[in-house]
Amino acid sequence: MKLLFFDEFRLGVVRDDEVVDVSAVVESGPHTGPHDLISRVIERFDEYRGALESAAADGVGVPLAGVRIRPPLPRPTTIACMAVNYMEDGTREEPAPINAFLKAPSAIIGDGDTMELPDVPASVFEGEAELALVIGRRAQGVSAAEAMDYVFGYTNFIDGSARGLHPGFYQMKSRDTFAPIGPYLVTADEIADPQHLQIQLSNNGVLRQNFNTDDMAHQIARSIEFITSIHTLEPGDILATGTNHRGLNPFQDGDRIELETEGLGRLHINVRDPLQRTWPRTTRLELQESGGPSVPVQATGKYAP
Repeated sequence: MKLLFFDEFRLGVVRDDEVVDVSAVVESGPHTGPHDLISRVIERFDEYRGALESAAADGVGVPLAGVRIRPPLPRPTTIACMAVNYMEDGTREEPAPINAFLKAPSAIIGDGDTMELPDVPASVFEGEAELALVIGRRAQGVSAAEAMDYVFGYTNFIDGSARGLHPGFYQMKSRDTFAPIGPYLVTADEIADPQHLQIQLSNNGVLRQNFNTDDMAHQIARSIEFITSIHTLEPGDILATGTNHRGLNPFQDGDRIELETEGLGRLHINVRDPLQRTWPRTTRLELQESGGPSVPVQATGKYAP
């Protein structure tokens, strides 16, 4: 099942290229907003599933192209992100030590929304294409052997980054609008093997990132084990599984970004930079092959060298 919020955060089920409003099935329960509602649906999905399927089958759909798609998880309690979690097409001799970081819930935006680049002296702004999993039940101290039982579903995820800011990951990763997700949430039963999904990110129609989740260094089950050994994950929380860095490229004003993970639909976002800074249109891999710097050097605008 593909779940999404649309228009004024109506809950819908995607049916081909349409969405069916199923809000009536779930809206009678206690909730303070769409974030509470979707968390309750996830936690009690076994109770809701039959009614949601019936409502989706019998309801009148409206074209997805005619609605405003909202983030399927508007305000998760936790957004945990795996760090340096790919073997980079076999170019790493061994996995990096397992590690992660957090993003603020205010970083969430959805399909058609805009990533806003802040007025900070970042060396470059990038967005990392990632598969994100969504937790289905309270997870604390989960073993890798049991971890996949805690996965409710999956969604596209872009990890926005303001590189070169010091100190640390906090100001680089946790800025408002730096966690685009969507367009919808796909239940785990629809994804046969999450460790073998192709991920593609295009910038202005040019394919930049193109890799498979089978290149993950610390696989999904191990990532869940690691995160839940540190803190609890609740229903509706997000765990983003990392990226292959070789295709990373500068995000800049006016860019149209498309991310598609196999089976999860296509997420579209825009990029806005009021300062209209520019960088060369090159990837990390292209720079490496040319013997250039590790990341593109800002060409014009405020903070250019």
